[in-house]
Amino acid sequence: MNPHPLAGLFPLMTGAAFEELRASIAEHGLREPIVLHEGMVLDGRNRLRACEETGTPPRFRELDGVDPLAFVLDANLHRRHLDESQRAMVAARVATLPRGANQHTENSACSQGKAANMLSVSADSIQFARKVIDRATPELVAAVDDGTVKVSQAAQLADAEPDYQKAILDKVAEGLPVLEARRQVKNESLKTTPWPSGKFRVFYFDPPWRYGSDLARAMPGSTSALDHYPTMTIAELCALPVASLAMNDAVLFMWVPSPILEECFEVIRAWGFAYKQLIVWDKVEHNFGSYVSSRCELLLICTRGSCTPEGNTLIDNVVSIKSGVHSQKPDEFREIIDSMYPHGPRIELFARQRHEGWHVWGNEVVTTPSS
Repeated sequence: MNPHPLAGLFPLMTGAAFEELRASIAEHGLREPIVLHEGMVLDGRNRLRACEETGTPPRFRELDGVDPLAFVLDANLHRRHLDESQRAMVAARVATLPRGANQHTENSACSQGKAANMLSVSADSIQFARKVIDRATPELVAAVDDGTVKVSQAAQLADAEPDYQKAILDKVAEGLPVLEARRQVKNESLKTTPWPSGKFRVFYFDPPWRYGSDLARAMPGSTSALDHYPTMTIAELCALPVASLAMNDAVLFMWVPSPILEECFEVIRAWGFAYKQLIVWDKVEHNFGSYVSSRCELLLICTRGSCTPEGNTLIDNVVSIKSGVHSQKPDEFREIIDSMYPHGPRIELFARQRHEGWHVWGNEVVTTPSS
C-alpha cells in the first residue's frame, strides 16, 4: 500500500527505535490502527512495516473530517521526541508542499512563517533545512532527520563535495562531534594536498586559528571560528613548512584576531619571519568578543631578510570596510599588498579562490600552483 505524500513529511523510523516498535507489535499486536486517506497510508507506515515483518495482521481506519496535514503533524509530534533540527526539516517540507497535497491548502502553499509557527522553530532553522534538503547528500539529510547532525551544521556542509560529506559522517558515526570531525577531515585533506613547489617573495595567509573558550562559543552572537569552520592548533600551524617556500628576502602578510596575538609570534618565528608592522581592519560594526567587542582584525606584516615596501603610495594602517561573510577578507587588502610589493612571485596559503598573479594553496581550491 502506497504512502500518502503528507506521510513523507516525517522520515521512516530506523535503528533501535524501529526495532523497539517491531518487538512491541510482535509481542502485543497492533494497538493503534493504521490511518488511510485517499486510499493511501497517511499515518502508520512504520507500524505497517512492522506488521509485515512480524506477520501481524494490520488494522486500518479512514481519516474522517480532519485536516490531513494537521492530523499528521499532531500525531507525529506527540508520538516522537524530535529536536529543533528535526522539526525544522519537517517545517521546510511543509512549506514546499505542492498545491493540492492537502485539501485545506489546495489554493495556497503554506508559508515558511506559518510552517515555523506550526513546528515551533525559527525562520532561520527552516532556511538551513531548505538548503540541506535541496543540496546535501541523502545521507546528510538522513543524519539531520534522525537527530545525529544539527541542521545548522548540515547547512554548512551542504555545498561540499559528496566525498567530504561522507568523510564527516563516517567520523560522526565513530562518535566524534561534527566540528571535531570537520577539523580532522580538513587536516587529513591538507596532509594529502600537494605542497607548492618553487620559491616566493610575497606571502598572504589567513590561518584557521583555534582559539576561544567553550563559554564564549555558547554566548549569543558568538563569532568563534569553531562555530564556522575547522581550525588548527598553534603546533599544527608551526609544523607547516612555510620557510621552505620563502626566498631569502620575503614578506608575509598574516591575519591575526586580537585574542591570539601573543601566540601568533610562535608561528611567525617557526616560519623564519620577524614582525615589523600591522594594518588594522576596522569592520565598522561591533561583533561579540572576549572582554570587549571585536570590531577589528589585525594584518601583521613580517619579513625575512631585507624586504621593505616598493610602492610609492602611503598606506594608512587603519582600513575601514564593513565585514561580510565570516572569515572572508575584503579584496582591498590583497590590492594593498600588490601596491606595496608589485614585484616577485606571490602565494596565498589557505586560499578559497584564485586571483590573477597569485599562486594558491589549500584544500578549498585547485591546489596546483598557477598564476
